[in-house]
Amino acid sequence: MESQGRDEVKGPVLHIVVVGFHHKKGCQVEFSYPPLMPDEGHDSNVLPDEWKYLPFLALPDGAHNYQEDTVYFHLPPLGGDRKCVYGVSCYRQIEAKALKVRQADVTRETVQKSVCVLSRVPLYGLLQAKLQLITHAYFEEKDFSQISILKELYEHMNGSLKGSALEGSQVYLGLSPRDLILHFRHKVLILFKLILLEKKVLFYVSPVSRLVGALMTVLSLFPGMMEHGLVDSSSYRPKSTEEFVSSGDSDWETLDPSVLEEGGTEDAAVEEQTDAAFDSNPETPITVQPQAVSGQGGVVQGLVSGLEEDQYGLPLPVFTKGYLCLPYMALQQHHLLSDVTVRGFVAGATNILFRQQRHLTDAIIDVDEASVQIQDPELRKGLSLTTADLRFADYLVKHVTENRDDVFLDGTGWEGGDEWIRSQFVIYLHSLLSSALQEDNERLLADYGAAFVTAWKITHNYRVWFSNKHPAMVAVTPGHPFQGQYSVADVKLRLSHSVQNSERGKKIGNAMMTTSRSVVQTGKVVGQSVGGALTSAKSAMSSWFSTLAQPSGVTTPADPPAEVKP
Repeated sequence: MESQGRDEVKGPVLHIVVVGFHHKKGCQVEFSYPPLMPDEGHDSNVLPDEWKYLPFLALPDGAHNYQEDTVYFHLPPLGGDRKCVYGVSCYRQIEAKALKVRQADVTRETVQKSVCVLSRVPLYGLLQAKLQLITHAYFEEKDFSQISILKELYEHMNGSLKGSALEGSQVYLGLSPRDLILHFRHKVLILFKLILLEKKVLFYVSPVSRLVGALMTVLSLFPGMMEHGLVDSSSYRPKSTEEFVSSGDSDWETLDPSVLEEGGTEDAAVEEQTDAAFDSNPETPITVQPQAVSGQGGVVQGLVSGLEEDQYGLPLPVFTKGYLCLPYMALQQHHLLSDVTVRGFVAGATNILFRQQRHLTDAIIDVDEASVQIQDPELRKGLSLTTADLRFADYLVKHVTENRDDVFLDGTGWEGGDEWIRSQFVIYLHSLLSSALQEDNERLLADYGAAFVTAWKITHNYRVWFSNKHPAMVAVTPGHPFQGQYSVADVKLRLSHSVQNSERGKKIGNAMMTTSRSVVQTGKVVGQSVGGALTSAKSAMSSWFSTLAQPSGVTTPADPPAEVKP
């Protein structure tokens, strides 16, 4: 298939699309500008085969339960393109009787429609802000045949976003690591390490805006990921049964030495990485000479990863070679969870059917309960936070919670703010990578968890990163940022987290909270006759109980898989 005339598009926005719900046909495209198919009209509902799930992504399952909401989604590239297409959709519903012009096929009491933008660049929050205003105005017309405002939106977006750099803060608009840490607390670090291991990760919550917000905020903690790391995140290559091989010998896990041959273009190198395989032994390194970069902050095309990288080799090529990022996943895409060409995914879902298929995922992240549910004992062991990790997580939580009531901060200040949090994860990842480069590095890497490091070193992203030379890494000090001798404070920290997050700890915490209330009630009665001394002692005891039994905000579902214990 051709690239659908995209060469004519001068800006980052490819299409403006309206999706509606038809009482007989279900979700379908009602309008697109420019047309999704060059030979069709603006009102055609014919779709490129690669984008057949677009209507179900733009108007998600359960949309009727909410007056309005926002969806982020990814579409695979069309035939002539190589990069992911980023979608932002705003949907609303309106009572049919309120319409000025009611078409014959409107038979229900409410009308649901979604206006979405398909873009070349992952400016989710910025696109959402503009799209929400236009969607509101489009619905206020109460006549959906008035499409001039949508054409104006296309021209305006391409005019205002033309030449927009992805290096600035625009790419992070609407994504708040501060809110993420307030909700997940130290588990944010577990999520960070989980994605590094390239496992099958499912985020679950409703409505969709909460889902995609949490998922993309976690990804924003990885340096360079939002700007350059998602271009291959929606691509996978179907294979026939004859071509399929076991995961241990899969070409997803191998690198092609032909990328080192002279005369090969970058595109050919990237293609051949997928098509050819060499020794699948994870210990076999590849050496690629670094390319000159003008300035420390410059990026170049990675010879092996195919991504634009900085001099640290970041972003890590996590979402490449069949590892997918699907911020929202429609029920119609359920087959991707078990597709043999998909080696893993970070996906979001609102339908309970996804959550019930636990055998298809390695980890389920219940956003509402702030829980990380993992069945595999080895994976749980690998994600158990070390003492140094707990110090790092506690450092983040303390800085965020100490400023949570500061009305002047609002996530924009430095310490405890969004940018500060991202900078801390940059330091964490740089230190991890630097430690991995050192000889006799077992002691350095032990602070990150021996089981975690062992699992990480066989991932695609580590092997690609390790195969290249990254000049800026020589300036990074190896070792965990929070390494140090074990202390009494560490004992208290681990005890606190164990009480809050282990199943047994939760029961103990609940019992202690009940005991604390009993102490308070008894103290009130006895204190009247004994006096202030006992009342003071009662208050101290109650305070101590409450500190140990502080709830973690996690409600354990019936018969859940075991949760990760730090």
